[in-house]
Amino acid sequence: MKPTTVGLDLAKNVFHVHVADASGHTIDSKRLTRRELLPFFEALSPCLVGIEACATAHNWARQLQGIGHDVRLIPPGYIKPYVRRGAKNDASDAAAICEAVTRPNMRFVAIKSREDQAFLMLHRARGLLVRQRTMAACAFRAHLAEYGVIVAQGRHRVDALVAKLDEIRGDLPEHACFALDMLIGQLDALNHQIDSIDARLGEIHKSNTICRLLATIPGIGPITATAFAATIPDPSAFRSGREFAAWLGLTPRQNSSGGKNRLGGITKQGDRYLRHLLVLGARTVVRYPKARSRVDGPWIEALLERRRPMVVAVAVANKLARTIWAMLTTGEVLRTA
Repeated sequence: MKPTTVGLDLAKNVFHVHVADASGHTIDSKRLTRRELLPFFEALSPCLVGIEACATAHNWARQLQGIGHDVRLIPPGYIKPYVRRGAKNDASDAAAICEAVTRPNMRFVAIKSREDQAFLMLHRARGLLVRQRTMAACAFRAHLAEYGVIVAQGRHRVDALVAKLDEIRGDLPEHACFALDMLIGQLDALNHQIDSIDARLGEIHKSNTICRLLATIPGIGPITATAFAATIPDPSAFRSGREFAAWLGLTPRQNSSGGKNRLGGITKQGDRYLRHLLVLGARTVVRYPKARSRVDGPWIEALLERRRPMVVAVAVANKLARTIWAMLTTGEVLRTA
């Protein structure tokens, strides 16, 4: 029996492979260490290899492609239905992956290059630093509130409060001033690091044709453009703009039956970071009339008459997602009415 399909269950140090022939019969199922994994696949003739899209999956996929295998990454949620009930272990996971990768209607994750993953690493690092800055700013406001110094929310108001600290320092205990100075130092360091990453993303944006193309869309700036260019290396993986918007979690959740269509809120599935960037850009479009006119001014204004601004922003984000897919697919610039 000739092996044709392999399901690979990844881990940190111990892996499990499930090998099947063309008719789906199991040929081998074994546990491998990290040192044994590549020699095992080098000894196999070219096969279809299925891997769950998880941590280190893109790295292993690139290595297996380099030795001649056809590698497909599968979203974890699409593998779960193939796991046998009551048998959750590495062997059953590998068997489920081997079964799922052969399904004709299975959806796969595009394998990212080293460069695309580097772009995304910049975004992930920036997101972490922004969260840390928000935490430090909230702590700074909260500590001063304990001494009766109150300011509204917003990073620019915290910056003003930092400048005001010298005026009120004499009314604060020494230990409180020391703690607040530590937070100010952390905020300054985080601002500098975030600005450095933004500058690097700006350089990538200027030198990347796809990023410059996407930046012509209202509400899409260098950060959003580089994030989409790195995350979506192959837009043809989606059959339509609606499928792309559904992948981002921007389409309504359906609970339809018996010919009755029931639509709820958006699914919020898919890439949370990309969805977050799109919604932020859509809020800018909704806020400014000039940006509205470049998307669909009358449609947005009609929505604003009967829906809350945030609901309208999500609808505009859906439209922006479809526009991004169309531009990535055709390479054409944005056409406005």
